[in-house]
Amino acid sequence: MKNLWDQGVAKQFEEDSLQMRVYSSNLLGQNTDLVLHGGGNTSVKLKQTNLFGEEEVILYVKGSGWNLATIEAAGFSALRLDSLQKLAKLENISDAEMIRQQQIAMINPDAPSPSVEALLHAIIPFSWIDHTHADAVVTISNTDKGEKLLRDLYGERLIVIPYVLPGFKLAQTVLKITEKLNCKQYEGMLLLNHGIISFAESARESYTRMIDLVSQAEKYLNKYNSVSSSSSFVTVPENADSQKQVLQTLARIRRKVSEIRGSAMLAQLDNNSGACNFAGLANVKEIATRGPITSDHLIRTKPIPLIVDAVNPDRVVDEFAAEYTAYFERNSNGHQSCLDCAPRWAVWPESTAMPAQGTISFGKNLCESEIVADIVEHTLKAIQQAERLGGWNPVAETHLFEAEYWELQQAKLTNNSLLPVEMKALEFEGKIALVSGAASGIGLACARELREQGAVVVGLDLNPEIVNILSAAGMMGLECNVTDQEAVRKAVEETVRKFGGLDILVLNAGTFPAGQTIEEMDEKTWSKSLAINLTAPQQLLQACVPFLKEGIEPAVVFMASRNVPAPGPGASAYSVPKAGQTQLARIAAMELGKFGIRVNILHPDCVYDTGLWTPEALERSAKRYGLTVEEYKGRNVLKIDVKTKEVARMVCAMAGSVFAKTTGAQIPIDGGNERVI
Repeated sequence: MKNLWDQGVAKQFEEDSLQMRVYSSNLLGQNTDLVLHGGGNTSVKLKQTNLFGEEEVILYVKGSGWNLATIEAAGFSALRLDSLQKLAKLENISDAEMIRQQQIAMINPDAPSPSVEALLHAIIPFSWIDHTHADAVVTISNTDKGEKLLRDLYGERLIVIPYVLPGFKLAQTVLKITEKLNCKQYEGMLLLNHGIISFAESARESYTRMIDLVSQAEKYLNKYNSVSSSSSFVTVPENADSQKQVLQTLARIRRKVSEIRGSAMLAQLDNNSGACNFAGLANVKEIATRGPITSDHLIRTKPIPLIVDAVNPDRVVDEFAAEYTAYFERNSNGHQSCLDCAPRWAVWPESTAMPAQGTISFGKNLCESEIVADIVEHTLKAIQQAERLGGWNPVAETHLFEAEYWELQQAKLTNNSLLPVEMKALEFEGKIALVSGAASGIGLACARELREQGAVVVGLDLNPEIVNILSAAGMMGLECNVTDQEAVRKAVEETVRKFGGLDILVLNAGTFPAGQTIEEMDEKTWSKSLAINLTAPQQLLQACVPFLKEGIEPAVVFMASRNVPAPGPGASAYSVPKAGQTQLARIAAMELGKFGIRVNILHPDCVYDTGLWTPEALERSAKRYGLTVEEYKGRNVLKIDVKTKEVARMVCAMAGSVFAKTTGAQIPIDGGNERVI
């Protein structure tokens, strides 16, 4: 474990202890082997003069929901230390009451709610306190002889605290143990099966102690070569049929998990060598289901993962839900309400159908699934290390239940402030969308609008810049010639591999050929338009159907044209394939309806903020109608043009709940065309 302390940087905070607290907290948070996604907490005790001129000691402790890696001064809650110390000496109070009293002790009501372990920080008699869930320490703790191993490793350097649920019980336990000790002779504290605390009278010393203590545990694990570099891992099959089977199974698992959760879920497959090595272990089903590294992860991962059966994926998900219900019933005191029974991650072991595929992380949005994926990565390593050290043995089921159904943990589940604004209660949260022709114009507008409404979006385009154009979080651009059937297949499979399935397909890619009469039509123009405007959407739809069948409320939107109901002279190369595309969509609506897949058609017109409508194209089209460009642009009933964003909003309406009972419809968005009307 590398010591990142930079005295040159730290020197600027010598006169500002709170900024020093921010600095050392950020150093700890940068290392995911110490803390993950909001885990751990830090504090500092400072003397301050209040409004009445009285000197008092204030505890600045990490606010709930803040990450150590990015915390700022505003992320610390300031509480009167004497109030907390009195609170800790009470015989018994509920954690809800503890939180209420902590909020009363705050000197700034606008600050974030203090950590649930603020009371613990208050009773430890040091100015600087660092608490992490260091993987190496908790891994050793989660073995059959964990306490003995840690006592032998650290000797008298650390105070050892048995596992107790965080909150008032933990603070009370620590108080009873430490009041009999001279804490000044110790460097920190071991919270068995939970984490490690370092403390000191300076930020640098406390941070350095943490790094040194955890490094000692890491060296101990490395001495036993706990994770083998060799394995019997079988690579994922490369042939197209096998790949399709894997991905269809993944999509099916995702659909079933989403049904049980009651909302659409992403399912991110990790099939790198580490995940596949773990999934390929002979005893993986037994060791993976003993429990998490720390109960702090339960809010994200649930107690155990789903063990995938590629032969019967639906059945094992149902069994997981039933087993979770049984776990709840045998541990509940009758006052809790059962949470949803869906898994948050899965191990995909070898089966008669296919070799081990790695792990899957589920989440209602990308933020949630990626947090789970990070935790899973650390969990796999810890389990294997602990097995080599004597056996993975985390806390008992009763403790897991106590932590999962802890009233304060449940508050986090409903605290939407932990999520980015754009991820809150959005129409397409957890949905996966694929848009063709997404590098510009209507396609780009659709990709952006779908993302704004919560979907993850994959965009296809011949333009290689699509990779950069759709590079924001939750978006992926793939360079793809939609007339190339093999390229289309690979793009669809990459979409499913990345996010777990497919729910929304927008068939937008197209070309707008120069106007030619039937008499003067050249073969190249005709063939190219048919290939791009008709054959390409047929091929893309065909490649997507197997995954749309496993989609969540799946919907397909064809981007046709006003030229279908109201064609014009000189536009046969464009209008004919668009009419064929419309007929294809109508037939698709009839064929796919029994699978719950809705297929609708949009007929846009007067959309001039796209790359198709160059000045030359406008001039050509206006000339065909004997109009000026301005007359041509205002030729609809409402005398207005249509924006790409407005088309995109209509696409989202057709893919969403507004059109949930509609399929096979043809909707104009053209400002009103007299010939169509």
